[in-house]
Amino acid sequence: MNRRLLGKSLALALVAGTTMLGAACAGDEPETPSGPVTITVNGMPPATDAVNRANFEADVKAFEAKYPNIKIDAKEGFMDPQTFATKLAGGQLEDVFYVYLTDPAALIAKRQVQDISAQLADFPSIKDVKPDLMKVFTGGDGKIYGVPVANYSLGLVYNRTLFTKAGLDPASPPKTWEEVREAAKKITALGSGTVGYGDYSKNNTGGWHFTAEMYSVGGDVAVKEGDAWKAAFNNDKGKQVLQQLKDMRWTDNTMGQRQLLEWADLLQMMASGKLGMYIGSADNFPVIVNQYKAKYEDFGLGGIPGGQGTLGGGDGYMFKAGLSPEKIKAGLTWLSFKGGALDPDRIAADNEKAAGKGQPVGLPQPNIWTGASLAKWEEATKKHANIPSENFGPFLATATTIPLKLEPPLAQQIYAVLDTAMQKVLTDQNADISKLLADAEKQVNQILSTVK
Repeated sequence: MNRRLLGKSLALALVAGTTMLGAACAGDEPETPSGPVTITVNGMPPATDAVNRANFEADVKAFEAKYPNIKIDAKEGFMDPQTFATKLAGGQLEDVFYVYLTDPAALIAKRQVQDISAQLADFPSIKDVKPDLMKVFTGGDGKIYGVPVANYSLGLVYNRTLFTKAGLDPASPPKTWEEVREAAKKITALGSGTVGYGDYSKNNTGGWHFTAEMYSVGGDVAVKEGDAWKAAFNNDKGKQVLQQLKDMRWTDNTMGQRQLLEWADLLQMMASGKLGMYIGSADNFPVIVNQYKAKYEDFGLGGIPGGQGTLGGGDGYMFKAGLSPEKIKAGLTWLSFKGGALDPDRIAADNEKAAGKGQPVGLPQPNIWTGASLAKWEEATKKHANIPSENFGPFLATATTIPLKLEPPLAQQIYAVLDTAMQKVLTDQNADISKLLADAEKQVNQILSTVK
């Protein structure tokens, strides 16, 4: 699955719900810059998205009324990695620009972004942001170059109704891959075309899930040795992941006959009530419910089986290199005003507004908080929840204990290679796992050799 596309969808949804970013706590509002400052920002919805465009423009107007010394020059769209270098070289890069969590490391290494550590001192709630997320925006020099606004991580999506029918406890989903295998047998035994467990293997989604499953058992897909990246999956952990799937598919017959699945397939199967489990994230549920006409009450989310790591991502904002302290502070002030993602004192109001518009409140992510800010998030979520948030309790129980790991470099190219291994074990009973991993390793090393 191309999580970049989901990242853009999430960002647009956050614009609609006014939950983009904030960095100041109530009572600690930043001072207005002493002189006029104009900053360029991106993230403005296109004119074709009339409602969200109007909301965004209204926010700009209200912000400039509150901070008359700051002017916002807003641009449409988000960061496009394919055009970033051209915009940077041509002096067209916005002062404050949107990034995916896979982007900051390279931008920091190339010195294309500005250290904002000093200005963040005026925004004290930054201390409550999850360390794993702040680490993404922190350089090797210990300085901070941006701020996160939203996150996702993968867990176990499951059908609570099928769990109950199969004699499984819907409040206690599997925590290990061995437990997943046993639960899948019981769910499949319900008959009538019910599939115990599903997985992807097409259009890069297979490689994406292979990566997630490697992380879950403590493995890696790529590791950096000195200045070079190398494939890291042709080992016992890689064999463990593929052997588990091969056994479930061919020995247990718990994955169904239909294979070569991609992103929408498992969501549709889950919504139909015929799929017991798959690896997914909280942002799947609004699609399952709204697009495929299911009910939140029927589903749950647990921590990823294995629990040694989970593939995650999200988005945030960074600041163009060479930006003045005044512009950095103005940018942080704008981001603080625009929404509550770094301002825990605004979560309740944002949740109330979202619920009033019929948007789901009660999903476990995005949630970037720890400490006192996490308590505020939990209180506001409970107060305004309009979906059964207790169904996601098993996921939240693991959120602080399972390490978050990001995608490997050139992820989509690597995923395309790893699709083949996933396809083979799910469609060929005689697939040679060792050969599949060795062949994939050669191809991935060629891809990684181009990483600079």
